[in-house]
Amino acid sequence: MAILTYNMHVSLDGYIEDPAGRIDFSVPDEETHRFSNQQTESTTAFLFGRRLYDVMEDFWTDPERADGDEVEAEFAELYKATPRIIFSDTLDSVADGCRLVRSLDALAEVQRLKRETEGTLAVGGAGLAESLVDEIDQFELIILPTILGGGKPYFPADRRLELVLEEQKRFALSGAMYLRYSVSH
Repeated sequence: MAILTYNMHVSLDGYIEDPAGRIDFSVPDEETHRFSNQQTESTTAFLFGRRLYDVMEDFWTDPERADGDEVEAEFAELYKATPRIIFSDTLDSVADGCRLVRSLDALAEVQRLKRETEGTLAVGGAGLAESLVDEIDQFELIILPTILGGGKPYFPADRRLELVLEEQKRFALSGAMYLRYSVSH
């Protein structure tokens, strides 16, 4: 049985995007990027909403990524090798290596995937995560020492979640913190 995890870079005040929708504050340094690469190695599939798919797919499948830095090139290869399931009601097609599922079918599809696969299913994007919050088994945050003062929150609003800290790691170069919480039932 697979576990569903929600993993994003987050500002210290809990946002994954600034008020203008930018994510430039979350560009990882080499240490956090290597850690993300390790996580990706054990990921069975990425589950993305449309907006995150557009950003990730265009960037990480660009052939120029291979000419970049070694850590980014490694992530690009891992990313392309990992199946990607895109939940969208507006897309008609997705890139090779991806599968399109209508957003209305997200809950049933994730429940099926959890039953029928092994490993980690990594959900990305606040809207998709909010729609699947009752299925999420663990929340993983890389908290960056940045205050945004507003934007798109990592956690759903008006929802109480009881969590148990399972793992933590401090990144020396950036001062970022990795926190992994399981859901307490």
